[in-house]
Amino acid sequence: MMIVLGFDYGKNRTGVALANTLTGLATPLGILYAQKGEPDWIGIQNHIETWKPSLLVVGMPQKLDGSDSAMKEAILLFAKRLERKTQLPVQLANEQLTSQEANQRLISARQAGRKRKIRKEEIDQLAAAIILENWMLETSYGQNV
Repeated sequence: MMIVLGFDYGKNRTGVALANTLTGLATPLGILYAQKGEPDWIGIQNHIETWKPSLLVVGMPQKLDGSDSAMKEAILLFAKRLERKTQLPVQLANEQLTSQEANQRLISARQAGRKRKIRKEEIDQLAAAIILENWMLETSYGQNV
């Protein structure tokens, strides 16, 4: 079993989620807000101290045609700094269309009776969970379930 933290990195907001490879479940944990263009390193460290993950996963988007996203360089820099600051291994995972899937899941929940309006923060943290779900399915970690 392994505990994994996942990140849907953005320049203003980063969604965070937690996965357990034994159960194959991923859960949104929240949002970390950048301060003056810097990721919330204290918030990241707090999640690491709380959950004690063995691995960190960062979503890397691609355009539908397979070409690189405009965010590629920023995400690579974030992943490199994350690995250096936490001393934990970091893997990149495909996050193509995860925000759209997160939005669709929230729309379905609203149609099923959810009262609150959908907020961007909810989409970001759910997208981080979907990144982890997809990562588990695409790696040997998803075969434990």
